[in-house]
Amino acid sequence: MVTLGGMPSSDGPQGRRPWIVGVSGASGTPYAAAVLRALLAAGEPVDLVVSRAARLTLLDETAGPFRDAHWQPDLERWLRQGADGTPDAFAVDTGGVRYWPAGDLGAGPSSGSYPARGMLIVPASTAAVAGVALGLSKDLLQRAASVTLKERRPLVVAVRESPLTGPTLRHLVALDEAGAVVAPASPAFYAGARDLQQLVDFVAGRVLDAAGVAHTLYRRWNGELGAAARAGGHS
Repeated sequence: MVTLGGMPSSDGPQGRRPWIVGVSGASGTPYAAAVLRALLAAGEPVDLVVSRAARLTLLDETAGPFRDAHWQPDLERWLRQGADGTPDAFAVDTGGVRYWPAGDLGAGPSSGSYPARGMLIVPASTAAVAGVALGLSKDLLQRAASVTLKERRPLVVAVRESPLTGPTLRHLVALDEAGAVVAPASPAFYAGARDLQQLVDFVAGRVLDAAGVAHTLYRRWNGELGAAARAGGHS
């Protein structure tokens, strides 16, 4: 079992400044879990928004619900689960998490005056991408992302879809031009991943790299050819 979590390190003189993590309905909830675990392990406070569609994806991919009234035990169960479905693969302290229902448009992250470091949308569905690019703000996830852009805070969008249509590509370009970082959920193999969790952690690590959050989720490229094969146990 891997033990993760810790006391928030972003509680400065002006108070708590969390990373907002938005989970949309795209497939890829293990990516979101890995990002959340790494943020907590780094001592970063987190404000969590889970869209209505994401609840269905969570139920399908983790075989467990995510409910507003029981969000903390549901979150703990989810974050303890490995990418391959193994229960209690991780030990996680969720004390640094504040949860906001997706339908609460009066929540803290809906305002630019709410102190936040930035926002990570992982995974980001094409519907979420379109909503943020067009400024629709149909739920708290989209509204918080729009606020992040207007306040010139970091926004990382881990889009998860294939193939991509013309409209989605144009929406992604619009997000890039607005200052967001588009980080497709595309695992690489140069890190020498040996299992599903390591592939997931690579994507989560690249999302955190874009946000400037320190982590040790994957082996970084060092210019040495063949290092991935050796790390994976191949001769």
